[in-house]
This record gives sequence, C-alpha cells and structure tokens, in this order.
Amino acid sequence: MTNSPAPSRGRIDKRTAILEAALKVFTQEGYTQAGVDTIAAIAGVAKLTVYNHFGDKETLFRTVMRNGAERTASRIVAAFTTLPDDGVDLPGELTRVAHLMVQCQLSDEGWALQRLLYAEVARLPDLYDEVVSRGGVPALNVLAGRLASLAGRGHLAIDDPMTAATQFTALVSGNLPALSALGTRPVRAEDLDSTISAGVATFLRAFAVPGRRRKDRAAAQ
Repeated sequence: MTNSPAPSRGRIDKRTAILEAALKVFTQEGYTQAGVDTIAAIAGVAKLTVYNHFGDKETLFRTVMRNGAERTASRIVAAFTTLPDDGVDLPGELTRVAHLMVQCQLSDEGWALQRLLYAEVARLPDLYDEVVSRGGVPALNVLAGRLASLAGRGHLAIDDPMTAATQFTALVSGNLPALSALGTRPVRAEDLDSTISAGVATFLRAFAVPGRRRKDRAAAQ
C-alpha cells in the first residue's frame, strides 16, 4: 500500500491564511453576516479555494472555534504546569497561577470567540460541548493533577481534584464576564486583584488542611 503524499507547503499556507482571515471576519461581523467571499479576499485566495479546504462556511466556523479553544487551552495549561507542589507559598503560588490563567482569558481573541460561541450556541449546541472539551477540559485536567499532587504531599485536603480545579477556576475568574462586559471594556487592575485574592482565600478556606488554614488565610489577604 502506498502512502498518501504529504500536503504541499503552499496548500498548508493557504489553509493558514484562510483560518486567520476567517477568525478576523467572524469576530468582526459574526457568523451570519460573515461572507466567504470576504474571507477569501482577505486570505488572498479564490472563493473556491475556501470551499476546497473546508467544504462550507459552517465547517470553517467550527474549525476556527476549535482552533481558538485549543490555543487558549495550551496557554492556560502552560500556566498551570508552573504550580509547584512543595506548598512553601501556597497562597502566593495559587494567586500567581490565577493571574496567568486570567490573562489568557482576557485576551481579545478569547473574548471574541467566547461571544461568538454564545451567539451560536442555540444553533450549534454540539459545538459548545466540543469547544469545552478541547479548551476547558484539558486545562482542568492539568490543574487537577497539580492539586492532587499538593494534596498527596499534605498541603491540601481534597477528595476530588477535578471538582477542586473547577471550583478554583470559577472562584478566581467567575466575575470576569461581568467586570469586562464579556471583554468589551477593560478590567481595572485593582478589581482583578481583588477578585483573584478573594477567590484564592475562599479556595484555601475550603481545601487547605486544618493545621495551615489560618496561616494560608492570612497570607492570601
């Protein structure tokens, strides 16, 4: 059996150009108003080339959303992997990692894609689940692993690391949509600091081992 030939460099470059153009057009105009001809023009390719690569506009949209989720997830995963398990400065390290995670979430692209996802969720509910599985779940898995390691070394009292990871991210970032109006206005540094500090303090009240809760609570304030 012969192997299929590898895609040419030119084909890969055209696909990349189309995806970059589609991201720009979808985030600026929304799915319904976005035109494939506009995307093709910005990408510098023929309209037929877009269809040859992706078949139709919906498939292109789904690809843009999946790729965006994976890009954001990779940045958040990189942040979570820096959380040490020695427990030396648990409040400080959780606060630092929370800031890294939140900065990923506050990116213009991240908010634009999130608004797009919300706008289309009624029409494409399966896409919402796919974006979560490609974006949120991998990041939570990494954080859950770091928290489990901290628990294994006696620094946290956690029975279900995935639940703890979900609650941590909700506590430190759950107020961001309201603070930023879904990314349409900047978040003041003091508001961001306050939200994260309160979230970390609440998390430690729930999950720090009894012997160190008072110390961690004081350090997180």
